[in-house]
Amino acid sequence: MSPESPGRAAAPHPPPSLEPYRVIAADHPSLAGHFPGNPIVPGVVILEEVTRAFEDWRPGSRVIGMPVVKFLAPLRPEQPFAIRFAESSARGIRFECVRDDGWALARGCLTIARTGG
Repeated sequence: MSPESPGRAAAPHPPPSLEPYRVIAADHPSLAGHFPGNPIVPGVVILEEVTRAFEDWRPGSRVIGMPVVKFLAPLRPEQPFAIRFAESSARGIRFECVRDDGWALARGCLTIARTGG
């Protein structure tokens, strides 16, 4: 069993779902130095996509913190990934990012707040 096995999703490929896939473009400015000749998408860029996806999923709420995040596998530029959310508590939402090859890429918890009253 490889060291990445704990991050492996249950199925070899992600199950069909309504979650849109997201892709970080190869020309994203953060990739120039991360790492030349062998680019990997920085975690902060992935978390930016998680925040955007959450705000699309839950209009009227916003992310105010990410107290727990674990990165499980690298993401390459142009590699599609899905973001899934699950209720955790009144102010918390769990998330998981899964690459198109079925590997869990990242998971964690978001702290949220309602916007506008």
